Amino acid sequence: MKYCFIINPGSNHNKSARFIPLLLAELDRRKLDYEYQLTTSLNDARQLSQTANEQGYDVVVAVGGDGTINRVINGFYDENGRRNSNARLGVIHTGTSPDFCKSYGIPTQPLIALETLLKGHSKAITIARTEYHTQAGERRIGYFACCANVGLGAQVARTSNQGIRKYLGDGLGTFASILIALCGYRPSNLPLLCDGKAVVVKNNFNTFIGKTMYVASGMKVVHDLTDADERLYVLSLKQLNLLNIVPALRAIYSGKANYDKHYLSFYYARSIEIMQGHTNNEMEFDGDPRGFLPCRIAIAPDKLELIVNEL
Repeated sequence: MKYCFIINPGSNHNKSARFIPLLLAELDRRKLDYEYQLTTSLNDARQLSQTANEQGYDVVVAVGGDGTINRVINGFYDENGRRNSNARLGVIHTGTSPDFCKSYGIPTQPLIALETLLKGHSKAITIARTEYHTQAGERRIGYFACCANVGLGAQVARTSNQGIRKYLGDGLGTFASILIALCGYRPSNLPLLCDGKAVVVKNNFNTFIGKTMYVASGMKVVHDLTDADERLYVLSLKQLNLLNIVPALRAIYSGKANYDKHYLSFYYARSIEIMQGHTNNEMEFDGDPRGFLPCRIAIAPDKLELIVNEL
């Protein structure tokens, strides 16, 4: 097996860099056939992953946090949702929030994750493809494995990523970012097309569109999707006020939500389109602000082979 490790030394506020010598020593001790690349930006991770796929590596390994993992996944795909190679994805988490690993059964301790990687047990998972736009209106294509957010999500991710989690920790730092975002947020109606059916989310605060239960630093979306399911869930947090903000937040943190509430709405759909009409039109996916509406989200045609714990 030929491995390419794409390592982000800046993950977890540069703490990831401390793990690099230990990782390389362990790989040498095991006499693996490998190369490694260090990223200087998240965009580096996508390009390095694309190159590794094109060069015929058997396994491309993301070493970093959810942002690094997402960019490495993007390097596996062309614009049409087709795989660039038959390589498998491996993950060694050294970031802040392990939502991807918790969602797909990958150990969060780096050396234990390496053992999982070397055992090589894999499963096929579906990946979501999204068409979105830059602020200047240019069309972009992206992929995500966990969740996209329209509404508060981009602002929460930006505040969290700017360092508040360094001092408060992952869960508390993200929760504080939510409270900060709520203080200045002005909701507006969000027009959707779910499998062609028009839906308007009134006074949208945040709409989650995804396929995993773990969406951000302790927040959970309850659903019955499998890894291979070609549907996505659409959960909207809406019409919040002083009376329902606490139960609404409890619902998305507890993982025991009753979605039959006026401040929550829940759908499944194979294709979701979000129109330009929303005034808070920034979107994020897998933990980072990425672009703007309008957007379209659906499952990519090709599945991804992900190395996971063997059950």
